[in-house]
Amino acid sequence: MAERAGRNGVRLRPHFKTHQSAQIGEWFRPFGVQAITVSSVSMARYFADNGWQDITIAFPVNQLEIEAIEALAARVQLGLLVEAVETVEFLAGHLTHPVKLWLKIDVGYGRTGVNWRDTDALDALATAIGSVPQLELAGILTHAGHTYKARSRSEIEVVYADFVFKMKAAKARLEEVGVTQIEISIGDTPSCSVVNDLSEVDEIRPGNFVFYDVMQHQIRACRESDIAVALACPVVAKHAEKGKLVIYGGAVHLSKERLLLDGREIFGYVALPTAQGWGPRLENALVTSLSQEHGIIEGDAATLDQVQVGDLVVVLPVHSCLTANLMRKYQTLEGEIITLGNLDTP
Repeated sequence: MAERAGRNGVRLRPHFKTHQSAQIGEWFRPFGVQAITVSSVSMARYFADNGWQDITIAFPVNQLEIEAIEALAARVQLGLLVEAVETVEFLAGHLTHPVKLWLKIDVGYGRTGVNWRDTDALDALATAIGSVPQLELAGILTHAGHTYKARSRSEIEVVYADFVFKMKAAKARLEEVGVTQIEISIGDTPSCSVVNDLSEVDEIRPGNFVFYDVMQHQIRACRESDIAVALACPVVAKHAEKGKLVIYGGAVHLSKERLLLDGREIFGYVALPTAQGWGPRLENALVTSLSQEHGIIEGDAATLDQVQVGDLVVVLPVHSCLTANLMRKYQTLEGEIITLGNLDTP
């Protein structure tokens, strides 16, 4: 990803919400990464405590955390997301340290942001920010989460071309009213993994790419061999007559993120452990049901014959970000334990 960013002349500001680990964060520095993205104030504080000085919180400003935001702004170069003039006015009245503001733009995902066509809102936000000395309008930012609905690389490329067109239109509107030096920041792993020409934007913020997962594989953003995180689950029961295994690995471990595969709802791929980690996924075995602690694997007789009660199986998660967040620690293939940050520390 760093090579891809460098080739296109764009800034890589990876999203650290996927791994949430200071130790893993250090893996990025040798690749020239100096700026990061996080999804909460507490996560920003954790990574600031671990030496990161340029942090964007890619989540709408929560006014109830203003004291913590002000404290962070005193320590690091802080970026915040806004989409309403009321938020800008609130920040103007409560912040004394400089921050960079990004206008959150909705380019089709529909979750948050100013509609890219809403010129009145764009104008009002730019005017409000421009009148406050401690607030700097850094640019416009989007997360095109609708790339996750794609099911091929070409579909991802079509979505990318569409939302970049919309972002450029929003930027052009701001330039018409005298706002200059506006950057475009985008952030979704599918686009950043698939699109070769990213030169029309200034910054990319992928996060999931550090591990990838089943979802990314299904939309063709990665190869199966790129998936770098998995959950080792003990087999606690076997019902050969039903074609099912019961594992200790449920929703509290994997989340209930799911996807449709050939018309079936699944919660993960299944593989067998090897000396090197795990092997290729078993084509005829899938995690088909989760409750709190239980997971159900359905497979054919040949697959189930390979597994006995007491064995470990490996589950590749549908959404690695959620699985990592739930498990709170990793074990590398060399046996090293890596913990996630304690985000509850004040």
